[in-house]
Amino acid sequence: MIISINPDFPQGRQLDRVAKILAGGGLIAYPTDTQYGIGCDLRQKRSIEKLYRLKKRSVKRPFSLICADLTHISEYARVSNFAYRTMRRILPGPFTVVLPGTRLVPQIMLSRRHECGIRVPGHNVSIGIVKALGSPIINTSASLPSPDGKEDDEAATLAATDPLEIEDIFRGQLDAVVDGGPVPGHLSTVVSLMDDDPVIIRQGLGQF
Repeated sequence: MIISINPDFPQGRQLDRVAKILAGGGLIAYPTDTQYGIGCDLRQKRSIEKLYRLKKRSVKRPFSLICADLTHISEYARVSNFAYRTMRRILPGPFTVVLPGTRLVPQIMLSRRHECGIRVPGHNVSIGIVKALGSPIINTSASLPSPDGKEDDEAATLAATDPLEIEDIFRGQLDAVVDGGPVPGHLSTVVSLMDDDPVIIRQGLGQF
């Protein structure tokens, strides 16, 4: 099922429709300012487990999550003054920031160091979905897993960018594909802000 949402002026009724699917445990594909992603409601543990199975991904490699804004991030990550100033400069935008997670983040979404990757995309549709849902959504690329079960950066760069193609690739495995128009089709830049010393883990679309 494809749900079209205007990327410039997202229709509230359509956002609520998508939020209802997520709150009911559904998986969706949706646009960001980098790629189309696949995700679910952070509060739905069974949906997160289903997403890991869909991507054939080890739980030792957590997905990132999407928050609505910096205030929202502070609920799910411990944010130092330095990290806040840095994020205020680069977000919303094509970045994934790595921060210490709080207890609101499910254990399955944390690394061994209790880190979590968080995004605030510069895209009205993905942010609108999070706001309508009232909870972060999981973020992973709309790409098929590699044969060895390890999703790497090369595989992610092959993520589908057309909603019709995404629906065809994941036929029967997603509850909705949100068509929010074209996206760049590039990876986000991953920046660790764990120790108040920015470290570029992966260079992507965002210029730090």
